[in-house]
Amino acid sequence: MKIEILGTGCPKCKKTTQNVQLAVEELGIDVEINKVEKLDEIIKYSVMMTPALVIDGEVKVAGKIPNKQEIINWLKEKTK
Repeated sequence: MKIEILGTGCPKCKKTTQNVQLAVEELGIDVEINKVEKLDEIIKYSVMMTPALVIDGEVKVAGKIPNKQEIINWLKEKTK
């Protein structure tokens, strides 16, 4: 599974990264986590607001910080 955090490194993006790491640790799953900070790469996902969270190529949220439980729920959907 591949998780991408889209954002330029702002505090909201850092909080999103932290929440992703906490969710992954709680579930004990092995995932690839990448930060995407280049605007040309972010635009490829048709995301206009950051932070954004992409799981296996699917944008799950954009323009807000997802909480740990939301991320856990999305990850559980992918591991079914």
